[in-house]
Amino acid sequence: MVVQAYILIQTEVGKAAEVARQIGQIEGVTLAEDVTGPYDVIVRAEADNVDDLGKLVVARVQGVDGITRTLTCPVVHL
Repeated sequence: MVVQAYILIQTEVGKAAEVARQIGQIEGVTLAEDVTGPYDVIVRAEADNVDDLGKLVVARVQGVDGITRTLTCPVVHL
């Protein structure tokens, strides 16, 4: 079963659209949209397991220029 998560991202002022565009090109990201509210970009991502999801967030997503903070929310099926 694939592990999925939403990643809530805060960016530097004026960087949301560019951050969403760059993140949308990362393998494992299924959706990246710039939004309004307390977060600037919301991403949906998936990986084969929790460790790979963590690597995706830390190594790939957080490496995008303009990001100031992320919050990863794994999807659960209750």
